[in-house]
Amino acid sequence: MSGNRIKAYRYIFGKEPKDQDVLDFVNKRLLKLIDTHKQCGIPIEKRHKKKINSKKLQRKVAKELKKRSISTKAQEALKDEFETSKKEKAENDKQLKEDKKAYIRKIKVQKAENKHRGR
Repeated sequence: MSGNRIKAYRYIFGKEPKDQDVLDFVNKRLLKLIDTHKQCGIPIEKRHKKKINSKKLQRKVAKELKKRSISTKAQEALKDEFETSKKEKAENDKQLKEDKKAYIRKIKVQKAENKHRGR
């Protein structure tokens, strides 16, 4: 948690990590992992305690139960990070595809010019 935001990271140890492995990870590698990942996090919402009408509360609870929700803030943060990386990858793929089309077009034009000149 930094400032008013919660951040979550995922690290896979393997089958069953020993306590010492986890302790070494936390003491040595965790800060590097946090520094290398660009993650904005999820803002912490301050909740005001206010009495809500019982019928309104029932409707709100029923609505919440109908929609599928993420169970924890950590999962929500990981999902946001995944969506961000997914969008970046899509943009990169689109740019690569456009560059490839431009390159192929350039080669075709060059071949046509060479053919026209009798080379």
